[in-house]
Formats: sequence, structure tokens, C-alpha cells
Amino acid sequence: MPEIIAQIITPMLEMLVLAVMYYYVFLFLRGTRGWQMLVAFVVALLVLQFVTEFFHLTTLNWVLAKFTAYIAIAFIVIFQPEIRRALAELGKQHVFAGTQRERGLCDHLVQATLMLAERKIGALIAVEQEIGMRTIQETGTPLDARVTPELLSTIFYPGTPLHDGGVLVRENRVVAAGCLFPLSQRVELGRSLGTRHRAAIGLTEETDAVVLVVSEETGTISIAYRGRLLRPLDEDKLRRILTRIMLRSRKGKSRINRVQELLDLSPDGVAKTEVISSEQGGADAV
Repeated sequence: MPEIIAQIITPMLEMLVLAVMYYYVFLFLRGTRGWQMLVAFVVALLVLQFVTEFFHLTTLNWVLAKFTAYIAIAFIVIFQPEIRRALAELGKQHVFAGTQRERGLCDHLVQATLMLAERKIGALIAVEQEIGMRTIQETGTPLDARVTPELLSTIFYPGTPLHDGGVLVRENRVVAAGCLFPLSQRVELGRSLGTRHRAAIGLTEETDAVVLVVSEETGTISIAYRGRLLRPLDEDKLRRILTRIMLRSRKGKSRINRVQELLDLSPDGVAKTEVISSEQGGADAV
């Protein structure tokens, strides 16, 4: 009797383990640069298998069976960059390093915003959180540079080719400049808000990004988040609100989420982040 149970349970357990493995493999690789290659490869393999079986092409079927033995090697070669980055991420300790990186990014953003506000240089800076913004990134000029106050100030300086539009920040990198953000269509915003502020609100209505805005006319600093606009902000309020938003988003990410980010995945769900009303501190919310 125990042998019969073992014969039943063992195949089921093996199928379950294989199913979980395949599920997480596809979960990790979905949305990566090699995802389309994998889909095309699997579809082509299935079509060839069906054709050879249906028309009884024995030789081709034999060649195809031998070829499938090298699928694992092809898989590793195609997804080598993603696999390497994912394994490196799993081996890291992010408890303190991640927090320190987020605080450093907040400091650089605050410094850049204050520099721009002091000179009354209009600016629009979006910091990506959990919801990917690759469609927004494609509307601008690709960059890959570390976030520094000097770089952001140079980008938005009047007369430079990229000063119009917004800057997209991912992790601690400026990934694109001159991006087009969707404008908010809310009627109640009134005419007092310019294009930059409407673009900031519009982007935060569709994503969980936090957007910094500097008014070109007054130098007023604003933060848009989850469809709301907080203004005016001084250095203390700006730093406190920005730090709280970004550190809360970092705490909400599990290690597997960070691996998915490195694999260029776009999360399926909208980030469940609390509203920052407790941080308004007298700032006007629109």
C-alpha cells in the first residue's frame, strides 16, 4: 500500500515542482528584451513538431528531437544578461544599501530642485516607482547617467536642446530627457496651473511616479503624487515628503520584485501606497 501511494504522489509532486519552476521562469522573463525571442522560438518549435508529426516526416522529426536537447543551452545564451543580473540581485543584501541609495537620490533631487527654483528655471522631474514608464521613456531622448544636481540643472537650462519636456529618473539614473507626459484633463484644476503642472498631475494619475515641478514664472516648488499636487514647498517639506514616498516604495518591494525590475518587467498591479496627506503640513493640495 505505501508503495502504491508513493507511485501516485511522486509523479504529482514532480509535476508540481516543474509547473512552479516553469511559472517563475516565465514570470521573470516576461517583458524582457528576450521575451519575444523566446515566444517566437517556442511557437516555431511547436509548429515544426506538429508539421513533422502530421505529415509523418520521420527524418525531420528525428532532427527536431535531437535539436530540442540543446534548448537549455540556447535558453542560457539568449537570456545570459538577464540571468546574470537576476542572480547578482538575489545575492545582494539591500536592507541598508537600498535605504542609503534612496536617501542619496532624494538629496540629489532636492539639491537640483532648489538650484532650479532659485534661478526660476522651469523643471519637470518624474521618479519612477513600481509602475514601469517605458512608453513615456520612448517619447524622449535616451540617457543613462547618474543623477546629480549639476546634470539636472544643465538639462533644464534655457536654450539647451532637452530643456523642454520632462526628465525620467529610474533608480538612481537619468534614463531619458525631453519626455512628453500626459496632461491631466480634470476641469477643476482651473487655469492657474500651467502645462508643467498639468503634465505632472496627468502622469501621476496614470502611474505611481512622484513628480517634482519648478515653476518658471515664480520658482515655486511642487510635488505631484497619485493625482494630487502639493505646493508651495520649502526645502524641509520637500525633503520630508520626497523621502517618505521613496522609502515607503522601497520597503514595499520584496527581493523578487527587485529581480523583476532588473529583468525589465512591468509589474501587473498598481502600487498600493498610502496617501501622503499627513505630510502636507500646510501645503496646498490640488
